[in-house]
Amino acid sequence: MKGTTLCYIERGGEYLMLHRTKKKNDANHDKWLGIGGHIEPGETPMDCILREVREETGLTLVDCRARGVVRFRSDMYEDEDMYVFTATEYEGELITCDEGDLEWIDRDALLALPMWEGDRIFLKLLRDGASGFDLSLRYAGERLIEAALDGQKLEVGGM
Repeated sequence: MKGTTLCYIERGGEYLMLHRTKKKNDANHDKWLGIGGHIEPGETPMDCILREVREETGLTLVDCRARGVVRFRSDMYEDEDMYVFTATEYEGELITCDEGDLEWIDRDALLALPMWEGDRIFLKLLRDGASGFDLSLRYAGERLIEAALDGQKLEVGGM
């Protein structure tokens, strides 16, 4: 199982999003995601997100907060535990990302972008101020078939 991190950097009413368009054989191709990546050996999730944000955006996070864990299970991809963060303060200027295009997106427009169905669940949790959540998502291919928040099943549109 792999460990990953994801951060939603906030600026006013916008989030910095990455439109994944540049990597070959990318399971996230053409989807919009927050900023993040794989946890390297010896790294904590916080170490990882600080490094990934710096590498992918050129920004140094000043205020970064752990918000929850998302557990992805899939019949197509390796199982993944992803640590979700938000940040409201940063230093530096955006750079060009080699994984896709970085863009500030209005909070109200986020859910209309092409993304994993489960991402919509945790984006809503973040917008509602949730913290310390444990979200489990099970996929069949790219279709979300099961979701549970803190052990309680959630309704899923594709079931």
